Amino acid sequence: MTDESTAPATLRWETPQQAIAALGVGGVVLAVAGLAIPTEPTGRLLVMLAALGLFVIAGLAVRQRPRLAVLDGAAGIESQRLSGRRVFRRDQIERIRVVKYPRLGRRVPMLEIDVRDDGDVERLLIFGRWDLGTSPLTVFDALSVHGLVPPDPHADSA
Repeated sequence: MTDESTAPATLRWETPQQAIAALGVGGVVLAVAGLAIPTEPTGRLLVMLAALGLFVIAGLAVRQRPRLAVLDGAAGIESQRLSGRRVFRRDQIERIRVVKYPRLGRRVPMLEIDVRDDGDVERLLIFGRWDLGTSPLTVFDALSVHGLVPPDPHADSA
C-alpha cells in the first residue's frame, strides 16, 4: 500500500534527536572552522565539504522520522523513506528477521523485513541501530509481541 497512513502509530523507532543535533552542531563547527581559520584553499574546500556532508546526513535523518512504526491495533507497519511513507498491512509482511553483518571486525545486527508491495512486488527493508535508535533485537522482540513476525519457513529446523 503506497498511500499515507491515517491511523496513529502505537510504537515507533527513529534516529535519536540527540544524534541529529550532534550532526548539526558538528556541521556548524566545521563550517565556522572552514571560514574562520586561514588555510590553504584545498583544505578549506575539504572542511566545507565535510560540513555540507554533516548537514545533508542530518537533513536526511530528520526527513525519515519515524523510520519504522507499528500501526494502531498491530494492523501492520509503516516505514518512512526519502520517497515518502509506506504502509504495509499484516498480510503483506513476508518475513522479519535479525541478520548479523560483519562491520569493522565485528558482527552487527540488522533488522530485515521482507514485504510484498502492490502488485506482488517484493521489497527488502533493512534497519540498523542508527535508523531505529535502539538495538534491532529489541525492535524484533516488540514486533514479535505484537504478532507481526510471521513464521519463517526458511528457518533451520535443526
